[in-house]
Amino acid sequence: MHKKDIGLAVLVLAVGAIVTLVNPRFISPINLANTANLIGLFGLFSIAEAFVIVTAGIELSIGSVIALLGVIFIDLIASHGVPWPVAFAIVLTLSVVIGLLHGWLITRLQLQPFVVTLCGLLIYRGIARFYTRDGTAGFSFGTDLPMLEHLFVGRTAGVPHSVIAFAVFATLAWFLLHRTVFGRHLLAVGKNEEAARYSGIDTKRVIVTAYVLCTFLTGISAVFFAMYTKSVQPSSHGNFYELYAIAAAVLGGFSLRGGEGSIIGVVLGVVLLQVLQNLVNLLGIPSSLNFAVMGAVILVGVIADTQFHAYRQRRRQLTVRAALAETSEAPPVGL
Repeated sequence: MHKKDIGLAVLVLAVGAIVTLVNPRFISPINLANTANLIGLFGLFSIAEAFVIVTAGIELSIGSVIALLGVIFIDLIASHGVPWPVAFAIVLTLSVVIGLLHGWLITRLQLQPFVVTLCGLLIYRGIARFYTRDGTAGFSFGTDLPMLEHLFVGRTAGVPHSVIAFAVFATLAWFLLHRTVFGRHLLAVGKNEEAARYSGIDTKRVIVTAYVLCTFLTGISAVFFAMYTKSVQPSSHGNFYELYAIAAAVLGGFSLRGGEGSIIGVVLGVVLLQVLQNLVNLLGIPSSLNFAVMGAVILVGVIADTQFHAYRQRRRQLTVRAALAETSEAPPVGL
């Protein structure tokens, strides 16, 4: 674990202890199970966002993609009788297409990721609302899909399947980013895209793959959320989820400048955000302040990242100056 991860883990434990002291209901089995389920649900797309941020990009359309794909998934099953495995495959295919589109616009047309994904945020939300005529997509009364519900909403040994999925994908993401050549390429592109290109890395392919990975995980998350809510109101479903993902990634040490980050940090960031949300609920603080808490967390995370980066720059400069001073003071060779 990085030093940042250890510090974040200590912070999570400290906040959890404070919440427990304030309200012992925090450690009740029901509350812990519900909190764990939310950690799993929100963790999937937070990992997705991290893959884009590490390349110095941004994905602002996550919430709208979750709404659109959730609407399509439910409608295919409830209105058209499509078997759920087929509907799931269609949703994942659409998620990959969206990622390819974003990657193509960014790498081939040289558009800014912020602009591309901001337009996606508006377009996908608008399509979802048009698709349902601003209505709600949901399963009809009495619909029985035991296998589907067990896979996405059920629990094994008391552990929500969303948590199991989050753990599996977090492990795969950790291995991909920190133990493979592709992961090193992602970090290199984020650190300095031009230098990475001159070193022989196909930077365009790396960036496109990052956006495809992001939207693919978002597609899986969309199905989990659709089954969790059993209905999707496209005007509000998934609102501001992209901000949650950015907050978790920034807390986890992913710099918005790209080139650094830790999957373990993202996992801890998701846990911390959910514990804070739980604290707000247990203290009876109005839920309208949730976004204020999230905004404050993002701000603190960015400030900490900026200050840490500045500190490293100063340390590097001092080290270089000290090395130059030693070189200039050393006697000439042979004397």
